[in-house]
Amino acid sequence: MNQNDAAAALSVWVALESPTNHAAGLNGMMDLVQKDVEGLPIALERIPGRDGLGDMVMLRAGLDNGQPAVAVMSHLDTVHPVGTSSKELPVRIEGDRLYGPGVYDMKGGAWLALQAFKQVAIAGSAKRPLVFLFTPDEEIGSPTSRGLIEEIGRNSSAVLVTEPARQGGRIVTARKGVGRFDVRLEGRPAHSGSRHADGRSAIREAAHQILAVEGMTDYARGITTSVALVGGGTAANVIPQHAWFSVDCRVTTLADGVMMENRILSLKPHDPDVKLRITGGMNRPPYEKSAMVAELFAKAQKVAAGIGLDLQDCPMTGGGSDGNFTAALGVPTLDGLGIDGDGAHTLQEYALISSIAPRQALMKGLLETI
Repeated sequence: MNQNDAAAALSVWVALESPTNHAAGLNGMMDLVQKDVEGLPIALERIPGRDGLGDMVMLRAGLDNGQPAVAVMSHLDTVHPVGTSSKELPVRIEGDRLYGPGVYDMKGGAWLALQAFKQVAIAGSAKRPLVFLFTPDEEIGSPTSRGLIEEIGRNSSAVLVTEPARQGGRIVTARKGVGRFDVRLEGRPAHSGSRHADGRSAIREAAHQILAVEGMTDYARGITTSVALVGGGTAANVIPQHAWFSVDCRVTTLADGVMMENRILSLKPHDPDVKLRITGGMNRPPYEKSAMVAELFAKAQKVAAGIGLDLQDCPMTGGGSDGNFTAALGVPTLDGLGIDGDGAHTLQEYALISSIAPRQALMKGLLETI
Protein backbone atom coordinates (compact mmCIF):
# COMPACT_ATOMS: atom_id res chain seq x y z
CA MET A 1 0.00 0.00 0.00
CA ASN A 2 1.54 3.32 -1.01
CA GLN A 3 1.51 6.47 1.10
CA ASN A 4 -1.55 7.97 -0.60
CA ASP A 5 -3.57 4.78 -0.21
CA ALA A 6 -2.59 4.51 3.45
CA ALA A 7 -3.67 8.10 4.11
CA ALA A 8 -6.98 7.51 2.32
CA ALA A 9 -7.69 4.33 4.30
CA LEU A 10 -6.80 5.98 7.61
CA SER A 11 -9.02 8.96 6.70
CA VAL A 12 -12.03 6.63 6.67
CA TRP A 13 -11.31 5.67 10.28
CA VAL A 14 -10.82 9.28 11.34
CA ALA A 15 -14.03 10.46 9.62
CA LEU A 16 -16.09 8.04 11.73
CA GLU A 17 -16.29 10.01 14.96
CA SER A 18 -16.07 7.90 18.09
CA PRO A 19 -15.93 9.84 21.36
CA THR A 20 -16.07 7.57 24.38
CA ASN A 21 -19.69 8.37 25.19
CA HIS A 22 -20.87 7.62 21.64
CA ALA A 23 -21.35 3.84 21.63
CA ALA A 24 -22.71 3.82 18.09
CA GLY A 25 -19.58 5.46 16.76
CA LEU A 26 -17.32 3.09 18.70
CA ASN A 27 -19.23 0.08 17.44
CA GLY A 28 -18.90 1.45 13.93
CA MET A 29 -15.14 1.55 14.46
CA MET A 30 -15.19 -2.05 15.65
CA ASP A 31 -17.13 -2.90 12.48
CA LEU A 32 -14.30 -1.38 10.44
CA VAL A 33 -11.75 -3.53 12.25
CA GLN A 34 -13.88 -6.61 11.70
CA LYS A 35 -14.26 -5.84 7.99
CA ASP A 36 -10.52 -5.29 7.61
CA VAL A 37 -9.63 -8.82 8.75
CA GLU A 38 -12.39 -10.78 7.02
CA GLY A 39 -11.07 -13.83 5.20
CA LEU A 40 -7.62 -13.63 6.81
CA PRO A 41 -6.02 -16.20 9.14
CA ILE A 42 -7.10 -14.13 12.13
CA ALA A 43 -9.62 -15.23 14.77
CA LEU A 44 -11.95 -12.47 15.94
CA GLU A 45 -13.95 -12.22 19.15
CA ARG A 46 -16.34 -9.33 19.72
CA ILE A 47 -17.15 -8.54 23.35
CA PRO A 48 -20.41 -6.61 23.81
CA GLY A 49 -20.13 -3.23 25.48
CA ARG A 50 -21.57 -2.53 28.90
CA ASP A 51 -22.51 0.47 31.02
CA GLY A 52 -23.49 2.35 27.87
CA LEU A 53 -20.05 2.06 26.30
CA GLY A 54 -18.95 0.46 23.03
CA ASP A 55 -17.88 -3.09 22.22
CA MET A 56 -14.36 -4.52 22.31
CA VAL A 57 -12.74 -6.58 19.58
CA MET A 58 -9.98 -9.12 20.22
CA LEU A 59 -7.94 -10.61 17.38
CA ARG A 60 -5.75 -13.71 17.61
CA ALA A 61 -3.17 -14.97 15.12
CA GLY A 62 0.29 -16.50 15.00
CA LEU A 63 1.50 -19.83 16.35
CA ASP A 64 -0.59 -21.74 18.85
CA ASN A 65 2.50 -23.19 20.52
CA GLY A 66 1.67 -22.62 24.18
CA GLN A 67 4.14 -19.77 24.48
CA PRO A 68 3.11 -16.47 26.11
CA ALA A 69 1.69 -14.12 23.49
CA VAL A 70 2.83 -10.81 22.10
CA ALA A 71 -0.07 -8.44 22.78
CA VAL A 72 -0.99 -5.21 21.01
CA MET A 73 -3.31 -2.68 22.68
CA SER A 74 -5.22 0.10 20.90
CA HIS A 75 -8.14 2.27 21.97
CA LEU A 76 -10.57 3.59 19.39
CA ASP A 77 -12.32 6.17 21.56
CA THR A 78 -11.47 9.85 21.17
CA VAL A 79 -12.10 12.99 23.20
CA HIS A 80 -13.64 15.17 20.49
CA PRO A 81 -17.46 15.46 20.54
CA VAL A 82 -19.51 14.37 17.55
CA GLY A 83 -19.61 17.16 14.99
CA THR A 84 -15.99 18.23 15.41
CA SER A 85 -15.03 16.87 11.99
CA SER A 86 -17.74 18.89 10.28
CA LYS A 87 -16.78 22.14 12.01
CA GLU A 88 -13.59 22.93 13.89
CA LEU A 89 -11.38 20.02 12.78
CA PRO A 90 -12.31 18.67 9.34
CA VAL A 91 -10.57 15.56 8.06
CA ARG A 92 -8.13 16.85 5.44
CA ILE A 93 -4.63 16.47 4.05
CA GLU A 94 -2.27 19.44 3.96
CA GLY A 95 1.14 18.41 2.70
CA ASP A 96 2.44 15.64 4.97
CA ARG A 97 -0.22 16.27 7.60
CA LEU A 98 -3.48 14.37 7.94
CA TYR A 99 -5.79 16.35 10.20
CA GLY A 100 -8.85 15.06 12.05
CA PRO A 101 -10.27 14.21 15.47
CA GLY A 102 -8.35 11.34 17.01
CA VAL A 103 -5.97 10.81 14.09
CA TYR A 104 -2.92 11.21 16.35
CA ASP A 105 -4.49 9.93 19.58
CA MET A 106 -4.75 7.25 18.48
CA LYS A 107 -6.53 6.03 15.37
CA GLY A 108 -3.36 6.43 13.31
CA GLY A 109 -1.45 4.06 15.58
CA ALA A 110 -4.31 1.58 15.76
CA TRP A 111 -4.66 1.51 11.98
CA LEU A 112 -0.99 1.07 11.15
CA ALA A 113 -0.58 -1.59 13.86
CA LEU A 114 -3.52 -3.51 12.40
CA GLN A 115 -1.86 -3.46 8.98
CA ALA A 116 1.34 -4.86 10.51
CA PHE A 117 -0.65 -7.49 12.42
CA LYS A 118 -2.34 -8.56 9.17
CA GLN A 119 1.00 -8.80 7.36
CA VAL A 120 2.48 -11.06 10.04
CA ALA A 121 -0.67 -13.18 10.28
CA ILE A 122 -0.74 -13.76 6.52
CA ALA A 123 2.98 -14.55 6.37
CA GLY A 124 2.87 -16.78 9.46
CA SER A 125 6.13 -15.14 10.52
CA ALA A 126 5.53 -14.74 14.27
CA LYS A 127 7.40 -16.82 16.83
CA ARG A 128 4.58 -16.64 19.35
CA PRO A 129 0.81 -16.32 19.52
CA LEU A 130 -0.38 -12.80 18.74
CA VAL A 131 -3.25 -10.95 20.41
CA PHE A 132 -4.63 -7.54 19.43
CA LEU A 133 -7.22 -5.84 21.66
CA PHE A 134 -9.25 -2.82 20.53
CA THR A 135 -10.98 -0.99 23.39
CA PRO A 136 -13.67 1.73 23.65
CA ASP A 137 -12.92 3.54 26.92
CA GLU A 138 -9.26 4.42 27.48
CA GLU A 139 -9.96 8.15 27.52
CA ILE A 140 -12.08 7.76 30.68
CA GLY A 141 -9.74 5.38 32.50
CA SER A 142 -10.71 2.04 30.86
CA PRO A 143 -13.46 1.10 33.33
CA THR A 144 -14.90 -1.73 31.20
CA SER A 145 -11.70 -2.91 29.52
CA ARG A 146 -9.15 -2.92 32.34
CA GLY A 147 -9.95 -6.47 33.45
CA LEU A 148 -9.41 -7.91 29.98
CA ILE A 149 -6.29 -5.78 29.43
CA GLU A 150 -4.77 -7.18 32.61
CA GLU A 151 -5.85 -10.74 31.79
CA ILE A 152 -4.18 -10.53 28.38
CA GLY A 153 -1.13 -8.92 29.95
CA ARG A 154 -0.65 -11.74 32.46
CA ASN A 155 -0.51 -14.24 29.59
CA SER A 156 1.88 -12.20 27.43
CA SER A 157 5.63 -12.01 27.07
CA ALA A 158 5.39 -8.38 25.97
CA VAL A 159 2.74 -5.72 25.43
CA LEU A 160 2.92 -3.14 22.63
CA VAL A 161 0.72 -0.05 22.99
CA THR A 162 -0.06 2.11 19.97
CA GLU A 163 -0.47 5.47 21.67
CA PRO A 164 1.08 8.25 19.56
CA ALA A 165 4.82 8.75 19.22
CA ARG A 166 6.40 11.59 21.17
CA GLN A 167 8.90 14.30 20.27
CA GLY A 168 9.72 13.32 16.72
CA GLY A 169 9.12 9.58 16.86
CA ARG A 170 10.25 8.74 20.39
CA ILE A 171 8.48 5.89 22.13
CA VAL A 172 7.33 5.70 25.74
CA THR A 173 8.94 3.44 28.34
CA ALA A 174 7.55 5.08 31.50
CA ARG A 175 4.38 6.93 32.47
CA LYS A 176 3.10 8.52 35.64
CA GLY A 177 0.29 6.90 37.58
CA VAL A 178 -3.06 8.68 37.49
CA GLY A 179 -5.58 9.26 40.25
CA ARG A 180 -9.06 10.76 39.97
CA PHE A 181 -11.15 11.89 42.93
CA ASP A 182 -14.53 13.53 43.39
CA VAL A 183 -15.13 15.80 46.41
CA ARG A 184 -18.69 16.65 47.47
CA LEU A 185 -19.40 19.22 50.17
CA GLU A 186 -22.61 19.89 52.08
CA GLY A 187 -23.00 22.99 54.22
CA ARG A 188 -26.07 24.74 55.67
CA PRO A 189 -28.23 27.03 53.51
CA ALA A 190 -29.41 30.40 54.78
CA HIS A 191 -30.62 33.73 53.40
CA SER A 192 -27.45 35.65 52.59
CA GLY A 193 -29.00 38.94 53.69
CA SER A 194 -31.14 38.35 56.77
CA ARG A 195 -29.65 35.09 58.17
CA HIS A 196 -26.06 35.13 56.93
CA ALA A 197 -24.59 33.95 60.24
CA ASP A 198 -26.81 30.87 60.24
CA GLY A 199 -25.33 29.59 56.99
CA ARG A 200 -22.32 27.34 56.45
CA SER A 201 -20.96 27.85 52.96
CA ALA A 202 -20.04 24.74 51.03
CA ILE A 203 -18.25 26.92 48.47
CA ARG A 204 -16.07 28.61 51.09
CA GLU A 205 -15.14 25.18 52.41
CA ALA A 206 -14.39 24.05 48.87
CA ALA A 207 -12.01 27.00 48.49
CA HIS A 208 -10.05 25.84 51.54
CA GLN A 209 -9.96 22.26 50.30
CA ILE A 210 -8.94 23.22 46.76
CA LEU A 211 -5.98 25.20 48.08
CA ALA A 212 -5.01 22.24 50.27
CA VAL A 213 -5.17 19.83 47.33
CA GLU A 214 -3.26 22.12 44.98
CA GLY A 215 -0.65 22.55 47.71
CA MET A 216 0.14 18.83 47.58
CA THR A 217 2.00 19.26 44.28
CA ASP A 218 5.67 18.38 44.69
CA TYR A 219 7.57 18.83 41.45
CA ALA A 220 10.80 17.45 42.93
CA ARG A 221 9.07 14.10 43.54
CA GLY A 222 7.09 14.18 40.30
CA ILE A 223 3.77 14.56 42.13
CA THR A 224 1.14 16.90 40.71
CA THR A 225 -2.37 17.66 41.91
CA SER A 226 -4.88 19.83 40.11
CA VAL A 227 -8.51 20.87 40.39
CA ALA A 228 -9.97 21.53 36.95
CA LEU A 229 -13.72 21.09 37.49
CA VAL A 230 -15.70 22.86 40.22
CA GLY A 231 -19.29 23.85 40.88
CA GLY A 232 -21.84 24.66 43.56
CA GLY A 233 -24.49 26.98 44.92
CA THR A 234 -28.20 27.46 44.20
CA ALA A 235 -28.88 31.22 44.00
CA ALA A 236 -27.03 34.51 44.39
CA ASN A 237 -28.81 35.30 47.68
CA VAL A 238 -28.41 31.90 49.36
CA ILE A 239 -25.46 30.71 51.43
CA PRO A 240 -24.53 27.66 49.33
CA GLN A 241 -25.47 24.31 50.76
CA HIS A 242 -23.68 22.22 48.13
CA ALA A 243 -20.40 22.35 46.21
CA TRP A 244 -18.19 19.87 44.39
CA PHE A 245 -14.86 19.64 42.63
CA SER A 246 -12.70 17.04 40.93
CA VAL A 247 -9.06 16.20 41.63
CA ASP A 248 -6.46 14.92 39.18
CA CYS A 249 -3.32 13.41 40.72
CA ARG A 250 -0.15 12.15 38.97
CA VAL A 251 2.67 10.21 40.63
CA THR A 252 5.87 8.46 39.54
CA THR A 253 5.94 5.52 41.97
CA LEU A 254 3.49 3.00 43.41
CA ALA A 255 4.41 4.08 46.93
CA ASP A 256 3.61 7.72 46.17
CA GLY A 257 0.31 6.60 44.65
CA VAL A 258 -0.68 4.91 47.91
CA MET A 259 0.48 7.91 49.91
CA MET A 260 -1.40 10.45 47.78
CA GLU A 261 -4.57 8.38 47.71
CA ASN A 262 -4.53 8.28 51.51
CA ARG A 263 -3.85 12.02 51.79
CA ILE A 264 -6.69 13.01 49.50
CA LEU A 265 -9.22 10.55 50.91
CA SER A 266 -8.31 11.67 54.44
CA LEU A 267 -9.03 15.38 53.93
CA LYS A 268 -10.90 16.87 56.90
CA PRO A 269 -13.28 19.86 56.81
CA HIS A 270 -11.90 23.26 57.73
CA ASP A 271 -15.37 24.12 59.07
CA PRO A 272 -16.67 21.22 61.21
CA ASP A 273 -20.25 22.13 60.24
CA VAL A 274 -19.59 21.29 56.60
CA LYS A 275 -19.58 17.64 55.54
CA LEU A 276 -17.06 16.20 53.08
CA ARG A 277 -17.62 13.10 50.95
CA ILE A 278 -14.59 12.02 48.92
CA THR A 279 -14.61 9.16 46.44
CA GLY A 280 -12.17 7.85 43.86
CA GLY A 281 -8.57 6.71 43.95
CA MET A 282 -5.55 5.88 41.81
CA ASN A 283 -7.05 4.42 38.63
CA ARG A 284 -3.79 3.88 36.70
CA PRO A 285 -0.67 2.63 38.48
CA PRO A 286 2.68 4.12 37.46
CA TYR A 287 4.47 2.51 34.52
CA GLU A 288 8.13 2.45 35.48
CA LYS A 289 11.09 1.67 33.21
CA SER A 290 12.09 -1.63 34.76
CA ALA A 291 15.08 -3.71 33.66
CA MET A 292 12.71 -5.87 31.57
CA VAL A 293 11.23 -2.80 29.88
CA ALA A 294 14.75 -1.54 29.14
CA GLU A 295 15.64 -4.94 27.64
CA LEU A 296 12.55 -4.89 25.43
CA PHE A 297 13.37 -1.34 24.35
CA ALA A 298 16.87 -2.48 23.34
CA LYS A 299 15.27 -5.16 21.14
CA ALA A 300 13.04 -2.52 19.59
CA GLN A 301 16.08 -0.35 18.86
CA LYS A 302 17.67 -3.24 16.95
CA VAL A 303 14.51 -3.78 14.92
CA ALA A 304 14.33 -0.05 14.21
CA ALA A 305 17.98 0.09 13.16
CA GLY A 306 17.26 -2.64 10.62
CA ILE A 307 14.73 -0.40 8.88
CA GLY A 308 16.83 2.75 9.14
CA LEU A 309 15.30 4.29 12.27
CA ASP A 310 17.27 5.65 15.21
CA LEU A 311 14.69 4.78 17.86
CA GLN A 312 14.80 6.73 21.12
CA ASP A 313 12.53 6.86 24.14
CA CYS A 314 11.45 9.89 26.12
CA PRO A 315 11.53 10.70 29.85
CA MET A 316 8.60 9.54 31.97
CA THR A 317 5.52 11.24 30.55
CA GLY A 318 2.66 12.61 32.62
CA GLY A 319 -0.21 11.08 30.66
CA GLY A 320 -1.49 7.60 31.45
CA SER A 321 -2.44 4.78 29.09
CA ASP A 322 -3.48 1.15 29.14
CA GLY A 323 0.25 0.37 29.21
CA ASN A 324 0.22 1.46 32.86
CA PHE A 325 -1.90 -1.57 33.74
CA THR A 326 0.31 -4.16 32.06
CA ALA A 327 3.61 -2.59 33.16
CA ALA A 328 2.39 -2.59 36.77
CA LEU A 329 1.90 -6.37 36.47
CA GLY A 330 5.59 -6.73 35.64
CA VAL A 331 4.96 -7.40 31.95
CA PRO A 332 7.54 -5.75 29.63
CA THR A 333 5.61 -2.96 27.92
CA LEU A 334 6.48 -0.52 25.16
CA ASP A 335 4.19 2.44 24.49
CA GLY A 336 4.07 5.33 22.07
CA LEU A 337 4.48 2.94 19.13
CA GLY A 338 1.77 4.71 17.15
CA ILE A 339 1.84 7.39 14.51
CA ASP A 340 3.95 10.54 14.71
CA GLY A 341 2.32 13.97 14.75
CA ASP A 342 1.06 16.43 17.34
CA GLY A 343 -1.96 18.15 18.85
CA ALA A 344 -3.58 15.34 20.86
CA HIS A 345 -6.90 16.46 22.37
CA THR A 346 -6.80 19.78 20.49
CA LEU A 347 -8.42 21.27 17.40
CA GLN A 348 -5.04 21.26 15.63
CA GLU A 349 -4.55 17.48 15.89
CA TYR A 350 -2.66 15.93 13.01
CA ALA A 351 -0.63 12.86 12.03
CA LEU A 352 2.41 12.77 9.77
CA ILE A 353 1.59 10.63 6.75
CA SER A 354 5.29 9.96 6.16
CA SER A 355 5.51 8.23 9.55
CA ILE A 356 2.96 5.52 8.68
CA ALA A 357 5.27 3.23 6.68
CA PRO A 358 8.24 3.24 9.08
CA ARG A 359 6.07 2.88 12.18
CA GLN A 360 4.18 0.02 10.53
CA ALA A 361 7.48 -1.65 9.66
CA LEU A 362 8.64 -1.25 13.27
CA MET A 363 5.47 -2.89 14.58
CA LYS A 364 5.79 -5.70 12.04
CA GLY A 365 9.38 -6.30 13.09
CA LEU A 366 8.45 -6.40 16.78
CA LEU A 367 5.64 -8.90 16.17
CA GLU A 368 8.05 -11.11 14.25
CA THR A 369 11.06 -10.98 16.57
CA ILE A 370 9.81 -10.89 20.17
